[in-house]
Amino acid sequence: MRGLKNKRVLVTGGAQGIGAATAARFIKEGAQVAVMDIDRSGLRQIKGSLPGLKAALVGDVSKPEEVARVYDRLDALWGGLDVLINNAGISIRKPFLKITRHEWLDVVKVNLDGVFYVAQQAALRMIKGKGGVILNMGSTNGLMGYPWYASYNASKAGVIELSRSMALELAPKVRVNAICPGYILTPMQEAEYTPEMLRECENKIPLGRLGRPEEVAGLFAFLASDDARFITGQCYIIDGGEIAGGLASQS
Repeated sequence: MRGLKNKRVLVTGGAQGIGAATAARFIKEGAQVAVMDIDRSGLRQIKGSLPGLKAALVGDVSKPEEVARVYDRLDALWGGLDVLINNAGISIRKPFLKITRHEWLDVVKVNLDGVFYVAQQAALRMIKGKGGVILNMGSTNGLMGYPWYASYNASKAGVIELSRSMALELAPKVRVNAICPGYILTPMQEAEYTPEMLRECENKIPLGRLGRPEEVAGLFAFLASDDARFITGQCYIIDGGEIAGGLASQS
């Protein structure tokens, strides 16, 4: 991709799954990459597996004071930021009528509040500097209804609308887009779904399989690059064609 060499990139939720694959992709593109995560063990592992990683920072995106501390460290390291991959998220698979108040708040505070906190700090630095790119993690769950994921669905719909609003307000210096994956084989997906459930998901996908983290990482790399410099305020679906048929694709 054009224009990623030496870019300063922060990836949240970067210890595993899509975040780890995205960190690896940007390092391959010649960028300077830092990851943020609450998983200390995962951060130690990714530091060992990605020797080109510039920093592995412990922080909870749902806590503004921890987000601020991470950015203080990035300021000391780089003095600014060029690209934010706002990827951290959680989900709780539970029927709507059984979701507790605390479970609802836990999902929203990470998936929506956390995206806001991290993005706002990034945007403040990008506006003062030479601009930048913010890519927020949405989901096809934010575009269509999925049973057993009401809190997750609502949080991701919020991320999509937040991204569009940010794109309008931060232009022309900062580009903002949302990425909306469908079923991607990540540790979070495997923890919630049995092998039988995963096979059922594959049967709904026209391409016949689940997506891979590195495929989402490739989309992040493109949208952050100069090849996408006229793209902002959009929602990009990467789902193997799953929702192309609307209700028909859910059968």
